[in-house]
Amino acid sequence: MVMPSAKFADLDGVGVLITGGASGIGAALAHGFAIQGCRVAIIDRDRNAALETVDAISAVSLHAPIFEHADLTDIDAARAAVRNSAERLGGLKVVINNAGWDDRHDFEAVTEDYWDNNIAINLRPAFFISQAATPFLRAAGGGSIINFSSVAFMMNLPGMPAYLTAKAGIIGMTKGLAGRLGEDNIRVNAVLPGMVLTQRQMELWITDDAAEAHRVRQSLKFSLTAEDMIGPCLFLASDCSAAMTAQSLIVDGGYL
Repeated sequence: MVMPSAKFADLDGVGVLITGGASGIGAALAHGFAIQGCRVAIIDRDRNAALETVDAISAVSLHAPIFEHADLTDIDAARAAVRNSAERLGGLKVVINNAGWDDRHDFEAVTEDYWDNNIAINLRPAFFISQAATPFLRAAGGGSIINFSSVAFMMNLPGMPAYLTAKAGIIGMTKGLAGRLGEDNIRVNAVLPGMVLTQRQMELWITDDAAEAHRVRQSLKFSLTAEDMIGPCLFLASDCSAAMTAQSLIVDGGYL
């Protein structure tokens, strides 16, 4: 795993909460922040994957991550996981709303139940996790909330309308929370990844030919990996971005 070369001294020892941290981008972020010296908490519904990630990080970091098991569609469980994480970490300074479900679905086949479930995974938890974490960020004198959106909603993709709606909604929510929480010195920004070649993406949807076609259109001629999201999130979490809020940071290799 390739980590950023920069050291963010102000993040040493701070509490960082990452949703969906068991695998993919979330697991990479958990590694990256732990190696920076942060105290990391992972909330995820995949217990086995989360425990594997915790073990892997514990072998290379000063502070072993903690794991809170919760299905984020259950808001009461999500709130409890936030409270438990903050207490176990000794406080929170950074919240990363990474959890998501980029299932493909046809417009004409979407039912009300499917739509509601998609929003319940991809949009609703980011709001209520942020709400539950805010008292702890206030107690810390401020902090950073980082919401994961996607460039996908800007690309007119035909096969995931509910997902794209949710990811566009993340941008509006980010700006609204930034406006509300700025007085508490809590910054709220969004990261919009491009095509990131996680194991899930490669197993389910992205062929070698599709990855190559995407690289051709990027300005940078390499495929993005989960580790490419670490540096931007460290920047947004640290005091390097102390005057930055309500912003959307596109990390797509120059595709758009």
